[in-house]
Amino acid sequence: MSTTCIALIVPARLSEPVRVETLDAGLYTLKSLVGGDIESVTRGDWHVYLNAEGKIINLPPNIRAGHLMLEAGLYLVDIFCGTAVFLGNGDHGEEADAPEHLIRLAERLFDTPLAA
Repeated sequence: MSTTCIALIVPARLSEPVRVETLDAGLYTLKSLVGGDIESVTRGDWHVYLNAEGKIINLPPNIRAGHLMLEAGLYLVDIFCGTAVFLGNGDHGEEADAPEHLIRLAERLFDTPLAA
């Protein structure tokens, strides 16, 4: 089953822009975006997908994603590596659009318009 969602994508490399993108939120697409197997962290009405082996394979630390998660109320003492893909929590565990409040917070934190 395919689910099209609006995702907030935060690359680890500061030279790459944070962006909002409509995508097929299936496993293949998510693995492609993070560059390998995925793991997720959930907080309230959103979750973020990251590369499950990001630290082990020496992906660059994702300072922006870590800062966004902290400002959105996720208090973890950890370093997140590689591209982060934020989505919303739908009914019955389904994927949903990244919440508007998370996109607006990213706009403020990174001083960039992200409207989808």
